Amino acid sequence: MRILHTADWHLGKKLDHFSRLEEQRMVMDEICNIANDQNADLIIVAGDLFDTFNPPVEAVDLLYKTLKKLTNNGKRPVIAIAGNHDSPDRIDAPNPLARECGILFVGNPDVTIPKMTIDEGFEITQSENGFLEIKLPQYIFPIRIITTPYANEMRLKTYLGADNKEQQLNQLLQTSWAKLADKYCDTKGVNILTTHLYMLKRGGEILEEPDGEKPLRIGNADIIYTDCIPQQIQYTALGHLHRYQNVGGHCSPVVYSSSPISYSFSEADQQKKVVLIEAQPIEEVKYTPISIVSGRPLHRKRFDTIDLAIEWLLANPYCLVELTLVSDTFFANQHLKRIHESHDGIIFIIPIIRNETNQELKMPKVNLDQNIQGLFADYFQSKYKQQPNEELKDLFNEIIGSQAKNE
Repeated sequence: MRILHTADWHLGKKLDHFSRLEEQRMVMDEICNIANDQNADLIIVAGDLFDTFNPPVEAVDLLYKTLKKLTNNGKRPVIAIAGNHDSPDRIDAPNPLARECGILFVGNPDVTIPKMTIDEGFEITQSENGFLEIKLPQYIFPIRIITTPYANEMRLKTYLGADNKEQQLNQLLQTSWAKLADKYCDTKGVNILTTHLYMLKRGGEILEEPDGEKPLRIGNADIIYTDCIPQQIQYTALGHLHRYQNVGGHCSPVVYSSSPISYSFSEADQQKKVVLIEAQPIEEVKYTPISIVSGRPLHRKRFDTIDLAIEWLLANPYCLVELTLVSDTFFANQHLKRIHESHDGIIFIIPIIRNETNQELKMPKVNLDQNIQGLFADYFQSKYKQQPNEELKDLFNEIIGSQAKNE
C-alpha cells in the first residue's frame, strides 16, 4: 500500500506583505502530480491546512479543489486533520458533503467518521472517536488510522475523557492511543497514527519551531514524547514542524514531512518534501522523501557593496530575499531604488553601518541653543558618523513644516 504524507500547507499565508498564493497553487498541483505519478493509494494531510482561522476565499477554494483532485474521483481516500492554525469547526463543517467525494476531515478530537462505502471506491469498515479503518478494493488487507488533530491541553483532556484534570497529557494520549491500537490494530492490516503535535524523542534534541509559527511548546511541559506511540503503529505522520525529519524514539518512523514551501527566513535553503510510505501488515515500512521543486526559494544574503548585491539579485530572479547590506556610510534613496528595481522578491533590507574606528565612547556635548535643523544634523553625525545630505535635510524640513502647519 502506497501512502503519501504531507502537512503544513498554510494556504493563504503571506511572507510579510508578499502573497504566496500563486506559488501555493503551483505546489498543490505538484503534490497532485506526485500522488498520481507514484500511484498513491491514500493521502494524509497532517494539519495546518490554512494559515488562519478565517482564511481568504482564494485559500478555501484552493484547498477544496486540491483535495478533490487528490481523491481521484473518490477512488483514493484523503484524510485531512486540523492543525493549530486551523479552526476545527471550519475543518469539520463540510464533512457530510466532503465524505461523498472521498475527503475525510477531522477537525475536533472527538470526531467520529461513520461507516460508509464510496461507489467504485473505498469503504470505511470500522470507526470510532479518533479512529477509522479503510478497506481499499485493490488490497486484501485494510489500513487503520488513529487520528489526533491539534487541540490545546484542556480540550484534549476534555475530548479524551480525562478523569483527573491534572493528568499529564503524555499519559493521557498514550492511554487513548493504546486503547485504540489494542482494539483495532492487529497484524492483519497496516497501522498508522497521524497527529499535529510537538513530538520529540525522550532525551533528544529540542527541535526549534519555525519563525512565525504559533508555538505548541511552552518550556518542556507541552512536549509529547514518541514513546507514547503504541508499538503496533508502523508509521507516525506528523504535522507542525516545517523541516523534514524522522524524530526517532520509536520502533517505527515518526516523521515530520515538512511544509511544501518555506514560510519564514528561518527555513531559508531548506529542501521541502512530501513522503511516500510503502506499507504492508507486520513488515517494517519503507518511506521515501520526495522533493518539492515548485515555489520560490528563500535566501538570506549579505553583501558589502551595492553592486555585488545587484549582480547576485539579477542572476537569481526567482526567489525571495532577506538582504543585509554592510556599508561605512548611510544608504541614499537612489541606492535602495537601484536594488528594488533589480528584483521583485526583496522582502527585507537590513542596513548595517560599519564603524571602522574604535574610538573611545564619549558623550558629546549638545548645543541646545541652535535651531532644530542644527540639532538634527548633530544627531545624524553622532549616529552615522557623517552629515545628512541635502535630500535628507529637505525631507526633514518638509516634516517640520508640515507639523507646524497642523499645529
